[in-house]
Amino acid sequence: MHCHLLLPDLFWPERDFTDVYRGLDTPALERLLAKGRRHAAAEPDEAEAPAATSAEAWLCERFGVDRQADWPAAPYSLLADGGEPGKHHWLRADPVHLKLEGGRLVLADSGVFALSQQEAESLADSLNAHFADDGLVFYPLRPDRWYLRVAQAPALETTPLAQAAGRSIDALLPRGADSASWRARLNDIQMLLHGHAVNEQREAAGQLPINSVWLWGGGNIADAVPGRFNAVWSGDPFAAGLAQAARIAARPLPEDAAQFFRASPSEGVNLILLDRLRASAQYGDAHGWRESLAQLERDWFAPLLEALRRERIGMLSVHALGPGGPISVETTGGDLRRFWRRAKPLADYAQS
Repeated sequence: MHCHLLLPDLFWPERDFTDVYRGLDTPALERLLAKGRRHAAAEPDEAEAPAATSAEAWLCERFGVDRQADWPAAPYSLLADGGEPGKHHWLRADPVHLKLEGGRLVLADSGVFALSQQEAESLADSLNAHFADDGLVFYPLRPDRWYLRVAQAPALETTPLAQAAGRSIDALLPRGADSASWRARLNDIQMLLHGHAVNEQREAAGQLPINSVWLWGGGNIADAVPGRFNAVWSGDPFAAGLAQAARIAARPLPEDAAQFFRASPSEGVNLILLDRLRASAQYGDAHGWRESLAQLERDWFAPLLEALRRERIGMLSVHALGPGGPISVETTGGDLRRFWRRAKPLADYAQS
């Protein structure tokens, strides 16, 4: 069995904040990173640098899906959520809350608020009525994941929601030849949602209003997607949608490695997306990030290292995404016997 672990935000997003690594106890992870063969990504050009650290870019590259104006997360997420992408152009249009902080608008995603399906449909109905003449149709397939079907693909480059959450949106708004008209539409959306009855009720109940949507991940679904894994284990709809398009197994993410071994066959190539660190990294929660990393060490890294040692796994590939770009380390059981490759603290990899 060959297992690929995809780890967004394994390294803290602020590279100079090295104190976040102080006292971390991750011996299994550090041994896997030290003993295996490291493959650093090719140096990206300036235009590609933001995408180089994103899970969307990594997944598209591994599944052979070309970048369009964006990495096309929307049509594949739609597929995983039970929609029919067809030949249409889709954007994610996820509900968000924008808060004014020090003269900047800071984005909060659904990780910090709850939204019911009924509320989502009521808000989307109002947007659909307003933009009907523009050929825009909003589909709230899930309360926290909305989709926008457009009549014609716009010349628009966007920022993935995971990279915008917890940050000022000033430099992250849509770019490209059609950006002016789409920024105007976003202003219309914000004005429409501002006085919506759903938001009035939410504010009266002490809940955050849904005062905008975040557009990202635009594209069309490909005619064919190569299946380079036997199964994908993830709670991420984009990864699941890519697996469905490639006609390979899309499995829910197990609680831990023990559950994974009970549910998986003894052979094949498995992709496991562990995004437990993402929310804490987005919102600058260093304590939460450290706690989540400790859980990953206990629930995944240590058991997988032991499985590698016992040859239950033939190879374990760790793919870490962070501000310095992705790194990949492939480790076999034989690599663990290379005593001259000494484990280093995680902070050393973050700074390299």
